[in-house]
Amino acid sequence: MVPKVLMLGWGFPPNVSGGLDTHVGEMFERLEDRDDVEIELVLPAEYAPEREGIIGVPTGDGDIITRIGRLGSTFAERAEDADIVHTHDWFGYGPGSRAKSNNEDVTWVSTFHSLSSDRNIDPPQREVETERRVVERCDHLIAVSKLLAGKVKEEYGGDCHVIYNGFSECETTGRDIKSELGIDGKMLFFVGRHTDQKGISHLVYALEKLDRDDVTLVMGGSGHLTDQLKRFAELLGVGDRIEWAGYVPEDALGDYYAAADLFVSPSLSEPFGITIVEALSVGTRVVATESGAAEVLPDDCVIEVEPDSHSIADGIEYGLSLEGEPEYEPYTWDRVVDETVEYYHDVLDDEE
Repeated sequence: MVPKVLMLGWGFPPNVSGGLDTHVGEMFERLEDRDDVEIELVLPAEYAPEREGIIGVPTGDGDIITRIGRLGSTFAERAEDADIVHTHDWFGYGPGSRAKSNNEDVTWVSTFHSLSSDRNIDPPQREVETERRVVERCDHLIAVSKLLAGKVKEEYGGDCHVIYNGFSECETTGRDIKSELGIDGKMLFFVGRHTDQKGISHLVYALEKLDRDDVTLVMGGSGHLTDQLKRFAELLGVGDRIEWAGYVPEDALGDYYAAADLFVSPSLSEPFGITIVEALSVGTRVVATESGAAEVLPDDCVIEVEPDSHSIADGIEYGLSLEGEPEYEPYTWDRVVDETVEYYHDVLDDEE
């Protein structure tokens, strides 16, 4: 039997807003080339490329719930001929439920890439309740790390099968970022949204605790905390040791990672950590708090620290003392797809 899989996504490369969109794009590209599964992908029309196998649905104006509702109608219709519907995170609950109601024989699989509690200090109750409903109603759950699977179990009582994310790679162009920014000493790099959950204040505070003054932190990204972080840095007396790079274009990311002596990820919660593997892909060692990516990497690739300024400072000091590039075996997207297709067949076999 060749299972017919209907997948739901939101963005699709190059129109991505996060790791989930990259995941869906990488999966679709490989699944459509296989002969042991049939794949169809439903996306908002505004992010969907015009190509065979992708169904773009106009979602119009309105809040996220309204727009997801418009996706749900088409998703449920397309599910009539599907063996499996595969959704992602909390936004898949409505469309997945409607698909299940429309075809009670379809198997509903959902992948968690993160939880609302990973993204927010005070998670919106609507998202929390929706995640709970996904766990309670979905037939089978997948998580992108053991770390995240443990959180799903702890918060909602759900059991997840773990299939890791594939490792994203960055290309370099040879730009001399250090020279462009006028950095003579060591360079630390961070990139991501400037939100509470990214733990950036601990990283800024760690600069003040470093027992050296030849270190510059290049801060990529932006967010609602950017101005507050700048004021915090000035109060600590380290404002002149931070370069606020703002948005870093996709085609420049590899050069920023490669220029850094260390990439630092101080997140309070990192279910996987795509930036971690992106940095490693160009040979840059990483200092990071607990992450899912570290589960499939040798210990010396990632210097694990606590989300605490003293611990991060110690990790940076140690990381800067190491020489050579970290060595590891990438967890490929082909492997991710192999494991996912095997899982599709397993769950359908179990239900026969």
